[in-house]
Amino acid sequence: MRYILPSIRLWLVTFLVCVVLYTALILGFAQSLAPFSANGSIIMSGTTPVGSALVAQKFTSAGYFWPRPSAPDYNAMGAAGSNKSPTSPDLTARARETIAAYGGATAANPIPADLVAASGGGLDPHITLAGARYQVERVAAARGLSRGAVSRLVETQAVRTAGPLAPEKIVNVLALNLALDRLER
Repeated sequence: MRYILPSIRLWLVTFLVCVVLYTALILGFAQSLAPFSANGSIIMSGTTPVGSALVAQKFTSAGYFWPRPSAPDYNAMGAAGSNKSPTSPDLTARARETIAAYGGATAANPIPADLVAASGGGLDPHITLAGARYQVERVAAARGLSRGAVSRLVETQAVRTAGPLAPEKIVNVLALNLALDRLER
């Protein structure tokens, strides 16, 4: 019995230091140095949150740029790959459906691999610059915009997230589609 009260006090102090104090310290540090990231990288349209810069969203309208395919169907509660092997007939069928949705690929106009293959977690919010360029014609036609205006917008949205040594530029699909909506106003 004489060890119970000291044990409870030790547990309480450990809980307060390791759970409460440490969490508050890390949260305060993150809020002061990188508040956008600390708050979930939420992208706003005016005062309305429309999504996160870190999680892909499903776009199916011809007037929007489409993200990479997603095994969990863009459900952030269950990020996962399909776990299908490259020889899986299901994976092949999904790839054929995706290519058909883009209007088919030809030898003269091959579809970029990232538009057909899902990312590991199935929620990658970025596509390659080549993937965005591949969709320019469809988006411009669906919105009645010039191909040049949409191409220029894509180029302004492309970034090298790993700096100048990154192998290629990538585009955040949600940010690009929001910029596209602003372009039409």
